[in-house]
Amino acid sequence: MLFTVALRSLLRNKRRTAVTLATIAVGASALFIFRGFNTGLLNEYRKNAVHAHYGDGQINTLGYRDKVLAKPWDAWMSEPDIILQQLLKIPGVEKVFPRLEFAALVSNGTRSLGSRGVGINGVAESDFFYTINVVAGQALRAEEDGIVLGKGLAHSLDLAVGSRVTLLTNTIHGTLNGADFRVVGIFHTGSRELDDAFFQIQLPQAQKLMDTEKVEKISLGLANHDLWPQVAAAVQQQFPQIEATPFEVLDKIYYQNSVDFLNAQYLIVRFIILFVVVLGIFNTATSAILERTQEIGMLRANGESKSEILKLIALEGMIGAFLGALLGIIVVFALNQTLLKDGFYMPPGPGITRSFKTYIELQWAMAGEAVGLVLLAGMLGSILAAFKVIRMSISQALRQVG
Repeated sequence: MLFTVALRSLLRNKRRTAVTLATIAVGASALFIFRGFNTGLLNEYRKNAVHAHYGDGQINTLGYRDKVLAKPWDAWMSEPDIILQQLLKIPGVEKVFPRLEFAALVSNGTRSLGSRGVGINGVAESDFFYTINVVAGQALRAEEDGIVLGKGLAHSLDLAVGSRVTLLTNTIHGTLNGADFRVVGIFHTGSRELDDAFFQIQLPQAQKLMDTEKVEKISLGLANHDLWPQVAAAVQQQFPQIEATPFEVLDKIYYQNSVDFLNAQYLIVRFIILFVVVLGIFNTATSAILERTQEIGMLRANGESKSEILKLIALEGMIGAFLGALLGIIVVFALNQTLLKDGFYMPPGPGITRSFKTYIELQWAMAGEAVGLVLLAGMLGSILAAFKVIRMSISQALRQVG
């Protein structure tokens, strides 16, 4: 009964109701699409971090990352093949990537630059680390003497695909060692830290340069990153002297700080949008309620309490908010399937130097959140608009001319 009365009240002035619905639809669609944009942006950030350098996370010996060691190789992992086999048996772990990172001088014969390199399994990593974004040549695969350089490092040394370079480094025993390599690829991740001073060579070559059979760390590729807590717990149980660290911690400056920033930004934008929606509903509801002052006075004269009238007005606001929100959600879904279906390019974000493509990623949970927030705004705006009339005495309300 109350629902029917509220619906009839909304249909009484179709033009005013249409304006209210349009205001609400714009607010709901703005909330929905901005949430989808944020999600798409964060997923691109995650994909770039996971598939460019870190994997879903990595394992080291316990406490290795938190300490500055005089001889870090003493804390590297021995017998890595056994560890790799055990890791692959953990549910959720699909790929394992042993790595050895070290400092070296990269020389083109006339000029040398200090840099950091990593020994990898080129064949295993070439398919998983696909956002490394090779801009010339190819990713490191099976080439035994191949080296892949960051774009900034290659530019500084005037190197191109096919150039020969020499790596000079100290072994774990303190002796100088070196080897010649052929440039097979140049990459551009967008992170200056990687692009200006980073290179990749095959893991056996890195171990030979460092004169060791150990590995420093093992990056993991999971079936789903949401499985990380279970995987980390399994690693700790099987290997008490090894710790697992998710990529969010490893890449706090680039990824996690960006997540925190964008989430805080969304909270502020959400507040602004809801404030505008509440004001819009308040303005239109105030006009409608002032016109119905006599009607409200008659309802009270007939025995209806103030709380019952507020329920009626709040229900009107919520019905209007629901219809407007539903309209806004439909419009956003339609736009995302047409104009925005191919995504769009974003300018370089914090910490990166190249543009990237992102998509509006919509989920039903986001639609529910947008509808819920707009319903709350509709109820609040309507109740605020009704307060002035509700406070009038019955005789004063009956004397008002709509």
